[in-house]
Amino acid sequence: MKKSKSILSLLLTVILIVGLGFTVITGIGKSKTGAMKNIKLGLDLAGGVSITYQVKDKNPTKEEMSDTIYKLQKRVEQYSTEASVYQEGDDRINIEIPGVTDANKILDELGKPGSLSFQTADGETVLTGTDVKSASAKSGQDDMGNKEYSVELNLTKSGTKKFATATQNNIGKQIAIIYDGETISSPVVRSAITGGQAYITGDFTYEEADNLASTIRIGGLKLELEELRSNVVGAQLGEQALSTSLKAGVIGLILVFLFMILVYRLPGLASSLALLIYTEIVLVILNAFDVTLTLPGIAGIILSIGMAVDANVIIFARVREEMAKGKTVKSSLKAGFQKAMSAIVDGNVTTLIAAAVLWFKGSGTVKGFAQTLAIGIVVSMFTALVITRMIVYAFYGIGIRKESLYYHQMKERKPVNFLGKKKIFFSVSIALILAGFVIMGVNSAKGNGALAYSLDFQGGTSMNVKFDKDYSIDEIDEEIVPVVEKITGDHNIQTQKVSGTKQVIIKTKTLSLAKREQVNKALKTTFGVKESDITAENISSTISGEMRRDAVIAVIVATIFMLLYIWFRFKDVRFATSAVAALLHDVLVVLAFYAASRISVGTTFIACMLTIVGYSINATIVIFDRIREELPLMKKNDDLAEVVNKCITQTLTRSIYTSLTTFIMVFVLFIMGVSSIREFAAPLMAGIICGGYSSVCITGALWYVMKTKASKKATNKKKK
Repeated sequence: MKKSKSILSLLLTVILIVGLGFTVITGIGKSKTGAMKNIKLGLDLAGGVSITYQVKDKNPTKEEMSDTIYKLQKRVEQYSTEASVYQEGDDRINIEIPGVTDANKILDELGKPGSLSFQTADGETVLTGTDVKSASAKSGQDDMGNKEYSVELNLTKSGTKKFATATQNNIGKQIAIIYDGETISSPVVRSAITGGQAYITGDFTYEEADNLASTIRIGGLKLELEELRSNVVGAQLGEQALSTSLKAGVIGLILVFLFMILVYRLPGLASSLALLIYTEIVLVILNAFDVTLTLPGIAGIILSIGMAVDANVIIFARVREEMAKGKTVKSSLKAGFQKAMSAIVDGNVTTLIAAAVLWFKGSGTVKGFAQTLAIGIVVSMFTALVITRMIVYAFYGIGIRKESLYYHQMKERKPVNFLGKKKIFFSVSIALILAGFVIMGVNSAKGNGALAYSLDFQGGTSMNVKFDKDYSIDEIDEEIVPVVEKITGDHNIQTQKVSGTKQVIIKTKTLSLAKREQVNKALKTTFGVKESDITAENISSTISGEMRRDAVIAVIVATIFMLLYIWFRFKDVRFATSAVAALLHDVLVVLAFYAASRISVGTTFIACMLTIVGYSINATIVIFDRIREELPLMKKNDDLAEVVNKCITQTLTRSIYTSLTTFIMVFVLFIMGVSSIREFAAPLMAGIICGGYSSVCITGALWYVMKTKASKKATNKKKK
């Protein structure tokens, strides 16, 4: 790279850091576009709208309630992937949407849930709302090339059959769409519709098409609902939670910068600058794509900063190896980036596949996690392979070429006999996993539950309390929550303020009548609350059975696709099988940690497990990439075990450094964060340690065992 180009590259780096930093801190223009303060915050950080619907139908069944909740969940995700829908009492449904403040607008847009039917001119009902899978506004062009808006309907299997018959018999006639007794549209059938997808066209504006689609969607519910109440609720956590998490992120980032510079010198400085750009780009993208950020989401982003170091560590470990062979700085940099490319691409594409599947198949928290994960993966690859490369070559191009600035002599490490200790490693892993199941069994037998399920998974009791004083969120945490905790024994209490009132919503685990009376008495004695100002209802889990099913299906499908990709890239199913086995190992060990520590199992549990899966697969891919590279170079007399041990040893520094930098980020978060963040950080730290252990001690050994057993079987067959 010429000196003038190098200076230009460094100037561009400074412009990027300053420009993106300015955008993140202050924003652009009057609307402050791109500013960090404009990022949508979740219900836990900024509050939102809470709507309660009453079921009109008498004695709704459990299945009807579950189906209605699930469909509403899908609909409110248009506002935020972090929106939640759950049952309150026997016949009420509560919706909580973060990041919005206009309850009336939401109610208007969501529509009034009622009955929907499609009827012919003679009054025959050919479809009901339950036959409609989805409805959405679409833009297109008419025959004259003019822009037009329509409503796209997708029908269920039974709906497709019914509509095919109805449209075949009514070509040229109207089929009216009737909602709550009123005709909302009367489209004419132009041709038989047999594919399950129909379009309603007309002289619509986009708003009109969107409103019609919304009405059809809400009318597709099994139960008729009516609004009971709607409130704007405050944040569940105080300012301290957000500020300490951000401080933890900054401190963790600085520590990682110092570590990278200390270990990798000038390339470490280049990677630190690239990581700074990475962080700024992620924050701008969160704003641009209207991603709703919850506290676990912030923790996930801070964690992703640590994970983004991984690609740089892989590159610079390769550069160091090349320089140790006596190559020049320039040729070592070139070879380092080239040889690291396959491991970086394979590791990130594998995780990106998982993120894509989780986005399309998951719902709620899973979908939100997938969105953040995908952003982190794409941006980290860009900054590592483009920005870091540009900066480090610019340093070299302006004349900073002293070898000691790029490399310091390290004692060559002799191959460690990891495979010789495989029985010990396997035994330790099996013991940890079995211990987890034993602990869960003991907890269950004692009546405490196999795991410490939170409100998110098993529901609880919601109390609406009207106080004489307008308490702040921090005051609620410091004064009210301890009183309720003492009586209920629940250390995972959720609280919300009802905006514009002195009411506080307190959610705990399910309380008996006696416990409720004790809480009422304590609130009366301590805060002077009247019993008439306290109402309580049992609520269902915010993560419905259908959402759990979606999450499980998404993870299974993602695992299958990861297995297929690794199989395709490495041309050996044993690589894929051992990688998936290691993922299962990590998940089960962290599950054992949850069981032993009794850390609350809620929405953060899902995010934690998914993060560990994404993190662990990266570390495994790096080792497999090195084995793949060495296998063609093997000579006839070379021992496969020695080659595998050599590959694991060569990547050991990378495994340790990546685990360490990620651990630093999460550890700082654990030390400085509020209790809910610590409950997220603790199992993540366990997962990071476990992921590093399984990658180094388990995956290579598993692949070797499967490889050698297959070879022995083949040899025995030949002998016969």
